[in-house]
Amino acid sequence: MLLRDPTPADVDVIATFRNLPDVNRWLIVTHESTDELRRRWLSVTSSDTDFSCIAEINGELAGIGFLEIEDGSGQPGKPRGTDAGIGYIVRPGHQGGGVGSAIALGITQAAFVDLGLRRVTAGCFADNAASWRILEKAGLEREQHGRGDSWHAELGWIDGYTYSALAKDWLAEHAH
Repeated sequence: MLLRDPTPADVDVIATFRNLPDVNRWLIVTHESTDELRRRWLSVTSSDTDFSCIAEINGELAGIGFLEIEDGSGQPGKPRGTDAGIGYIVRPGHQGGGVGSAIALGITQAAFVDLGLRRVTAGCFADNAASWRILEKAGLEREQHGRGDSWHAELGWIDGYTYSALAKDWLAEHAH
């Protein structure tokens, strides 16, 4: 799998699947207009904080990864831009083959190895077992179980999970 910068042609492909019910069922933002997709994805290459990427297998877009640099929590004077929130969407037809795990692992590695960040976090609905399994395979650990903290349009108030990894722990575990 190749993780790479997005191109204008990629946005057209993303627009074909991003708003499908099976894709957005577990997303917080359940709809994005083609104009918003285009604006956001084409701004990635010039952003200092958005390192989202295209996951390509054999020349075909198989999914997308999100990596947004953030400030960690703390009192005034804390270092800025030390953390990242990550996420992923697997294109229909590519689920179940390890694509999501490869994206999550790749963007976590990019956060720690390439960007030198301190901490990575990701959230998911607790009912979305495929997503939390992906995060665990990528080396993130569940740090919070929010009881009834997440609104789901179809299911109502359901539990949510927050996962994280610290660079020092993740790098020690994944050093090859």
